Amino acid sequence: VAERPAVPIVAATLTLQAGAVFDPPAKPGVANLTAIMLSQGTTTRTAPQISEAIEFVGGSLRVESGTDTARLSFSFLSKDLDLALDLMADLLIHPTFPSVELAKKIPEVLASIKRNQEDPGTVSYEAFMALVYGSHPYGRPTEGTEASVPTITRDDLVAFYQAYYRPTRAILAVVGDVRMTDLKQRLAARLGGWTPGGSPVVAPAPPAPLAKQVTKTIQREVTQAAITCGHLGITRDNPDYYAVSVMNYLLGGGMSSRLSQTIREEKGWAYDVGSAFRSGKYAGDFSVTMQTKNAVARDAVAAALAEIRRIRDQPVADQELADAKAYLTGSFPLRLDTSAKVVGVLSFIEQHNLGLDYVERYPALITAVTAADVQRVAQTYLHPDTYALAVVADLTKAKFTP
Repeated sequence: VAERPAVPIVAATLTLQAGAVFDPPAKPGVANLTAIMLSQGTTTRTAPQISEAIEFVGGSLRVESGTDTARLSFSFLSKDLDLALDLMADLLIHPTFPSVELAKKIPEVLASIKRNQEDPGTVSYEAFMALVYGSHPYGRPTEGTEASVPTITRDDLVAFYQAYYRPTRAILAVVGDVRMTDLKQRLAARLGGWTPGGSPVVAPAPPAPLAKQVTKTIQREVTQAAITCGHLGITRDNPDYYAVSVMNYLLGGGMSSRLSQTIREEKGWAYDVGSAFRSGKYAGDFSVTMQTKNAVARDAVAAALAEIRRIRDQPVADQELADAKAYLTGSFPLRLDTSAKVVGVLSFIEQHNLGLDYVERYPALITAVTAADVQRVAQTYLHPDTYALAVVADLTKAKFTP
């Protein structure tokens, strides 16, 4: 809890270890639909009644599912906190997953999946994730697939809810006009009947690193090739996380990064190009993404690999390193400039056991990174010879074999 009595608003996020990583292997999309259906009816409220109660006081409440977690978030005026907590508790403890609402939501999810398949960048990224992770849950789309979603039943959702929507898997972060002691009393009155149990948290087996370069090409009649290139990365608890953050910012994390300067500014091959280390609870990946003209797609990939090799082989200049660290430390406060962002940071800190002094420690952790650290982690975690490449393009013009 972060007490901020100056503003009469309370924002909160309840994070549950109930994300897509726990989907049944044969039915990706169960976690996503369970989260969607949580607000579609309880033993005391219908879906319209839930929406009307929120809208009547001008609040907001949403439930969503990601890779590792599901999240129930709300923002209400502090005078309406009792209503917010009533709704949160009702959704958590008394959902009914009505079949009539599920029949409406499945076509909506399928429509979203189909829309995503029309975006070459999304298609490329999903193909890349499947190449990198193989049978690991991170390789599956969180929404599910066009084949899996229609097979999901109400029984699947109930079973998932009973297994994973438990207080022992939950973190609640609250920011605003609220007192810790008072909030605990209000929560005890509403969540006292939320029983522990369910399934134990079992981490999936780690994905195997790529043994060689693998490529997936997808034919589309597009003028711009969508490219994703990379491999496994690091988890959030890796002690090299901060050195990797600095290294990646230099390589492709900003508009002044090496990838952007070479491929965007000097070559004019791509409007947007960048790299990222995405660190999950159970695994992580590194990717370079860009969209470029079909005719120069191969050249752009080669240029990206050349920059990866350069940051591995050559120490970064002192000024370049200083600028990167100044940006990362200077922009950090922007992650805390709204109550919603503070809630997100508090939830993240708890989820990854970073310690409540993380916000104070972060600048020093970044500042301590040296040029030798950057080169060391580049050599350790960048693999320009064993990578996955996913290309969505007019393959003939891009000179890629289908």
